[in-house]
Amino acid sequence: MENLLPIAIGILFACGCYLCMRRNIVRVLLGIMLFSQAANLLIFAGAGLSTGTPPIIPGDATTLTGAYADPLPQALVLTAIVIGFAVLAFAIALVLRAWHKTGSDDLDTFHKSDT
Repeated sequence: MENLLPIAIGILFACGCYLCMRRNIVRVLLGIMLFSQAANLLIFAGAGLSTGTPPIIPGDATTLTGAYADPLPQALVLTAIVIGFAVLAFAIALVLRAWHKTGSDDLDTFHKSDT
């Protein structure tokens, strides 16, 4: 599994880069979404795929004993997923508004509508 994650991260970054270079704004948004998911996988893979007990101190102990799972990467990825979803929803609303105003989803049309 650990050998598969760098390949998946690379494929997601490559596909996101390809989509961000398109002229269609919807494809650009999909590319940004793929970048976000690849970054989440990168944080997840960088933390290591180790197993352990939850970091909860039992009632009869004062410290943690043994191997326990690090909750920080999980919290970072969960926060990044929520923020990425909110940004994507806002961007979709902006694209829909621009599409209704210009009648096109081409980036050059958006540039010409300013003049």
